[in-house]
Amino acid sequence: MTSSSAPPTTLSRADVLTARWRAQQLDRAPDAADSPTDVAVLDLGVQDTGPDGAAWGLAVRGAPAVAPGSLASDLALAWTLRGAPHVYRRADLGDVAVATAPLSEADAAKRVYDASRPLRAAGIAVLDALRTEALLERELVVEPTVKGDLSTRLTQRLPEPHLRWCRPCGATHSYEQTFRLAALQAGLELEPGTSPPVLRRAPGLEPSLYGRLGGDAPPRLDVVRGYLRFFPAASVQDVAGFLDAPVKDVRAHWPDDAVRVEITDADPGARPAERWALADDVERLPGAAARHRDARPGTGAPVVRLVGPYDLYLQLRDRATLVADAARAKDLWRVLGRPGAVLADGEVVGTWRPRASGRRLTVLTDRWVPWDAELTDAVAEQAERLRAFRDAASVTVSSA
Repeated sequence: MTSSSAPPTTLSRADVLTARWRAQQLDRAPDAADSPTDVAVLDLGVQDTGPDGAAWGLAVRGAPAVAPGSLASDLALAWTLRGAPHVYRRADLGDVAVATAPLSEADAAKRVYDASRPLRAAGIAVLDALRTEALLERELVVEPTVKGDLSTRLTQRLPEPHLRWCRPCGATHSYEQTFRLAALQAGLELEPGTSPPVLRRAPGLEPSLYGRLGGDAPPRLDVVRGYLRFFPAASVQDVAGFLDAPVKDVRAHWPDDAVRVEITDADPGARPAERWALADDVERLPGAAARHRDARPGTGAPVVRLVGPYDLYLQLRDRATLVADAARAKDLWRVLGRPGAVLADGEVVGTWRPRASGRRLTVLTDRWVPWDAELTDAVAEQAERLRAFRDAASVTVSSA
């Protein structure tokens, strides 16, 4: 790991949030992207969770809008990080399988959670177990297959240490994380908009089968570098939490060009940790907030975005950097019924929830700070973008 002996570059919290905001292209105008693939965060993956999913996450970054649950043909959907469905460029899918693979056997054991215990008790390495499941999934999925059907057939072929009794399902089947994490390694993608999920062979994608691990990924798709790129001023622990990986493995894989930074006005109650950024980004970090304000067009009103509850911007692991208030953080990142965030130049100024009645859409907001007329108008403008995205007949913004 890079030495931390050099004095860190000092940054303000506002600079850090602005840098993250801009790195994730949330400041881009609608339809600014040349194509659906022209969105930087596709390098790390766009999580497809929630009613508007990845399509909205791409749209708020300037990509051409498509219907919720749909994807352009040059994008692909697969289970990857944390077992969640993510969208990537189809052309990258083979390298994504490498980038999102574990960094080691210990990492594999951590990513599959409780599945590692019976495997290890039986003398089976977790990576070997994942390869076994990937091989079987590849064999079983010739035509598009509903997840439940694949699970049933897979259970009939797997040895006992791979299986568990699932009380909610009332059945014995593979552990969920091993099932999901093996799918892309088997060369399988998810059909967009299907519920329950349908898996199919990705055209032209050869199964990786854990032949290469995460450390072999190309730099652009390397997930450790990716986290630092999109969340500058992050700690080793932040990256490990994002990946569900052991801190030891992330530290061993730390980029040589990472340099230390320090947030001078960080929340005093936050957990102290060394923070890092990629060397190529460091010069742009100090004063980022002031430069962003000076560059605002027209009246200087803030750039506002309504991001979904699982948007990458909210996937940070140093949550206190974004939201210091514990009660508000608990609401924003609740386990069930999570709201989206109303962002103004990277700051959370409230939350939002969509409510649909027929073709009428309501955006219900909870304002964390007073909204002036400019901010109120900007939120209404973004609600109109959501209305068009959902093809609703009308939209109303209301305050809780």
